[in-house]
Amino acid sequence: MKKLNLLYLSALIAGILTLGACDDEDNAPGNPVMDIKTEVGSACFGDSLEFTVNASDADVPLSTLKAQLYFSEEMVGETVIRTKESGVDYTGKIYVPFLKNVPDGTATLKFILQNIHFTITEQTVAVACTRPQYDHLVLVAEDGTQYDMPRTGQNQYAVTAEFPQKLNAYIVAPAYGAAGNELTFGYSNGEIVDGSTANIPFSNLEAGEYTVTFNTLTYEAGPFLTVNMNGQEFTQVDANTMKVEMALTQGEAITFEGVPDYESWWIDPDFFAEDAEGNLTFVPISGNYRVTADMQKQYFKVEVLDGAMSDATLQDDGTGALWIVGGSGSKGTEAIGKPSHAGAPSWDGGNGAICMSPIAPTTYQITLVAGQQITSDGANFKFYGGKNWANEYKSDRMSTDSDIFVVNPGPNDDGNVWLAEGVTLEEGATYVITVDMSDPAHAVMHAVKK
Repeated sequence: MKKLNLLYLSALIAGILTLGACDDEDNAPGNPVMDIKTEVGSACFGDSLEFTVNASDADVPLSTLKAQLYFSEEMVGETVIRTKESGVDYTGKIYVPFLKNVPDGTATLKFILQNIHFTITEQTVAVACTRPQYDHLVLVAEDGTQYDMPRTGQNQYAVTAEFPQKLNAYIVAPAYGAAGNELTFGYSNGEIVDGSTANIPFSNLEAGEYTVTFNTLTYEAGPFLTVNMNGQEFTQVDANTMKVEMALTQGEAITFEGVPDYESWWIDPDFFAEDAEGNLTFVPISGNYRVTADMQKQYFKVEVLDGAMSDATLQDDGTGALWIVGGSGSKGTEAIGKPSHAGAPSWDGGNGAICMSPIAPTTYQITLVAGQQITSDGANFKFYGGKNWANEYKSDRMSTDSDIFVVNPGPNDDGNVWLAEGVTLEEGATYVITVDMSDPAHAVMHAVKK
């Protein structure tokens, strides 16, 4: 019996020793080794930099090979390759980004080889990066016409041609060298960015021969019109609009400068009173406002802002802002919009919302010419205390003493404003709608024909 126990004990000890040996082997850190086989000492911004690395580990299976590109301390690119075999070559590419205001300099390319036990080895390579000096760029107008922009200096390109007053276009840089990529420069959030084909809103005071320029280092370009309101410069929003946000005073004289074809612009009478000489004064109460110059529709859209320069909303005491949404502008019936009901954004609570003019602290006004800002044979719109469908006014809080318009009592389209039964607006006649919000729980709409 003792002999059997001794045999069992010996076998158990041998098993434990064997398991321990296996466990030590499984936990071995390994030794990743890499050999960089390509010269990667220089590159141009915008290149796809190719590399080949031989990766091996004699003891532990490999996991990944990473190539990371750093400008100073910031990683600006990374390529990850799965390394399923040891002792073979792995080839990949890493993009050298083309960034604004980054001067020529030395980047760091870091290679990191890792095995399945998270043991790593690293090697770094210095890469001299330079900005390409193209023979030319290509200006692509929105109608598809292409213009060569020859290089006129370091990073500077220009083309002189017959252009329209407003030139919407983007810029293409051809692939530069064997590792280069075609690049584009377009417009986003009021500035020129790489990687975009959205049109840049170039503009000149008038159509004719002028020069378009672009700098591939600073992204500075021109020409752009400088539009001012009372000496404050508008900033570009997109290819068709510019805006300025500022405090304005009721009765203040208003002047616009640099507006192309200003004589053709529609002046909104709810916000700007115009005398016989064309002089403008500000109509609403004093406060903060956003004025958007719409170069395509040729009018100044005005919206009320709060103290934080955000879209204003109706307050509990009836002050603030009142918005109109509605009208099926795409159908051409029951439409409302400025400067014209044609093509109005319809029931879009964001882009389509019309801000009424606060002519008094709790009184809001909109002026409509039948056949121009409102269709003569139908109306269908609604009041809101905030942009984007906020604080909807239904018939429980909105009534009217008008014999021109009615506030629908529901249940369908509750609160929508329609033409009264049998009423057709007189084509070319002016109708002024005001809303009294002195008691926001019992708002009253008035309407008169001028």
